[in-house]
Amino acid sequence: MNNWIYQGLKFEPDEPFTFERYGKDWYGFVYCITNRATNKKYIGKKFFWKPKTLPITKKRKRRQRLKVESDWRTYYGSNKHLQEDVLEMGEDFFYREIIYLCKTKGECAYYEAKEQFDKEVLLSENYYNGIINCRIGGNAVKNLK
Repeated sequence: MNNWIYQGLKFEPDEPFTFERYGKDWYGFVYCITNRATNKKYIGKKFFWKPKTLPITKKRKRRQRLKVESDWRTYYGSNKHLQEDVLEMGEDFFYREIIYLCKTKGECAYYEAKEQFDKEVLLSENYYNGIINCRIGGNAVKNLK
């Protein structure tokens, strides 16, 4: 499996899923996936956790809401063309880099949009990105400076 790279090193949270080496309380990250053959890139965000709801049962009278680890370790972006290239060429042709580790969902959204606008991903043929979709509240980014 092709590993995520963060600050030039292989990103490997300790098992079970902790971030002792990277600090604590990370919600997700902003990443860049590069096709090594064509140098075409994709900028996106991914969350470390996803919600899971356990249903009502005879023993459990209320639904139970949990956070479980997402598929971030094996993730190759949400873009259809990128996913097709990964299937066709193989994972080894792609370089996966974490640009920012983020503590909140809003921080992930802000840095993803910022990178996409800064790199002008919609104006260049060098990016898989076909849309910039963001909704960011001011409270989510007030503490970034």
